[in-house]
Amino acid sequence: MIASPYAEQLARIPVREHRLDVLGTETAWWEYGPADAPVIVLVHGFRGDHHGLEPVVAQLPGYRIVSPDLPGFGSSSTFGDRPHDLDAYTEWLGAFIRGAGIEAPYTLLGHSFGSIIASAAVARGLAPERLILVNPIGAPALEGPRGVMTRLAVLYYRTAAALPERPGFALLRNGAIVRIMSVTMAKTKSKPLRRWIHDQHDRYFSAFGSRASVLESFTTSVSHDVSEVAAEITVPTLLIAAERDDVTPIEAERRLATMFPDARLEVIPEVGHLIHYETPGAAARHILGFLGSEAHA
Repeated sequence: MIASPYAEQLARIPVREHRLDVLGTETAWWEYGPADAPVIVLVHGFRGDHHGLEPVVAQLPGYRIVSPDLPGFGSSSTFGDRPHDLDAYTEWLGAFIRGAGIEAPYTLLGHSFGSIIASAAVARGLAPERLILVNPIGAPALEGPRGVMTRLAVLYYRTAAALPERPGFALLRNGAIVRIMSVTMAKTKSKPLRRWIHDQHDRYFSAFGSRASVLESFTTSVSHDVSEVAAEITVPTLLIAAERDDVTPIEAERRLATMFPDARLEVIPEVGHLIHYETPGAAARHILGFLGSEAHA
């Protein structure tokens, strides 16, 4: 295990681990910071878990941050009786927030795949005071110049699901494939930071519940995007985008920002789809400014 460059900051923040039954799905979640502080609920990205957003958590010591593992990932169970589609995830998110006793006002933050879930949930009636989307999926993944790569990824997940159990899991957890993904997404020139990012992906990217849940959630992630619901979201929204994002080009993020009734776009230069790993401090500064809480920094 490679030590996190954010470990010292994170160690200053108290953390409590919980388990909660949410619509029949055992959900693991972590609570950081003072119990009486303003609340931010986090929704992580595809094939990640709560660990991925801890570098951002480390920069926000003045908040109570609630960070669950999505069903099918990390330490949470899969959905037992329904597919891992957008309907299931948005219903689960609302039930989780109620079950955890979170009452308004609170801020909802979604990263990557989590941006799809969070924005869809708000469009369907979830009522945070503010919405923050980090590396939002701002355009259809199956269209445009990246469509071919997305279709290859779909084939990869379908093949893994169709194979017998042992070779199917082996394909999904193949270290070389995980490393290629990690190397492609990391933009930092810092060798120690790159080594830590690769270690994080090696440790957590294969913590999923089943081959079926991974295929279903991946299909959900490439079948939807935030632009589908942006016009329906009336709460103040912050988009934190990356100049070199390999998933959603910055031009698409700029178009996305114009679709919301009330949105602000902040662009972090020289970073890609790993804002949460490479530039969590910059992301936190934008978050604090959006929340009007620079005094917490």
